[in-house]
Amino acid sequence: MASGTHSKLAACAAPAKLAACAALMLAILTAPALAQKRYGPGVSDTEIKIGTTTPYSGPASAYAAGAISATAYFEMINEQGGVNGRKINFISLDDAYSPPKTVEQIRRLIESDEVSFLVNPVGTATNMAVYKYINQKQVPHLFIGTGATVFNDPEHFPWTMSWTPHYASEGEIYARYILSTMPNAKIGILAQNDDLGRDYLLGFKRGLGDKASTMIVSSQTYNTSDPTVDSQVVTLKSSGADVFFIVSVPKFAAQAIRKAYDIDWHPQEFVSSVGSSIAGAIRPAGFEAAKGIISAAYQKDPADPQWANDPAMKAWNVWMDKYNPRINKSDYYAPYGYNIGFAVVALLKQCGDDLTRENIMKQASHLDMELPLLLPGIRLKTSPTDLRPIKQMRLVRFNGERYVLFSDVLESN
Repeated sequence: MASGTHSKLAACAAPAKLAACAALMLAILTAPALAQKRYGPGVSDTEIKIGTTTPYSGPASAYAAGAISATAYFEMINEQGGVNGRKINFISLDDAYSPPKTVEQIRRLIESDEVSFLVNPVGTATNMAVYKYINQKQVPHLFIGTGATVFNDPEHFPWTMSWTPHYASEGEIYARYILSTMPNAKIGILAQNDDLGRDYLLGFKRGLGDKASTMIVSSQTYNTSDPTVDSQVVTLKSSGADVFFIVSVPKFAAQAIRKAYDIDWHPQEFVSSVGSSIAGAIRPAGFEAAKGIISAAYQKDPADPQWANDPAMKAWNVWMDKYNPRINKSDYYAPYGYNIGFAVVALLKQCGDDLTRENIMKQASHLDMELPLLLPGIRLKTSPTDLRPIKQMRLVRFNGERYVLFSDVLESN
């Protein structure tokens, strides 16, 4: 015991003070127990081990910029001493956007690497392949890189939480805009042939209501193993569509935008947010070919001059130059990864020294915070009955150089 404790105990000699001294002794003996740290797998006094899968290779490799950026964010945090003295060990594995590979890599992360939790594994089909297993293992499956509605089911899958605003909600937002501005539109759709594409179309058709059957004149799909979508775009042009809704990852969005331009088809184009990256889709397609495209956003665009004097954007630019120079500042997934990293660190701080998987998930379901690079009016907020962190978006239009905001905050349930 410390000398101060000895002196306090010496004062207990008087019988009248026995009761008080008994209370003092109880406090001394139980204090360490009350302050005891609680750890789950992957956590120690010096480390918090977390994991992810992302397509560093394959048809969706543009998404890897998000994991690279998150890794760079954690590098900065570790240089600053970590979170409550614990360094973040971020294990990021390539799954090539292939569900069988995702299964293999997620099993490795949980069973061999013994990560504390998973953060932002990318892809709808890839997460579909593993989320039941992850929930059986009771591992927090946080901020996953998909907006499929199936991943907001806290009753049956309480360990899984999405990040991206739900695809069906985004699809509904586009449909409502088309109804209000182009009520006689003839719509052609190109959609990825998986749950990503189906979710967007579900919301889009819901937004059009009973007009969906007459306004949608052609709907084409593609598989991520396809070399191009050229034939689908030619078919859509021949349908007479004057609106082109592109639901795809960046590689195929670029192909679709470019092909439409090359065959002299100039409908009003809408590109889902997951395929709208300037670096991943717009630049490969050509800025002139992409001019006028409408998409939706929930995070600040570094190229937008309205954020030039924004303190958060200034800090991001300094961070990019020092920690993340390999990723282009125009890449949608550079601020995306930064926001992911910020949210993970805030969550870990909220957990304190109780870093069990149970408490990590509990705290993740009680978030309410601003993130530095979310658009004004959009917050990250969760509850035990609604695990969607981001529920709002704003419409943007590409002006030939950058995206320009042109709507208020929009939300769909």
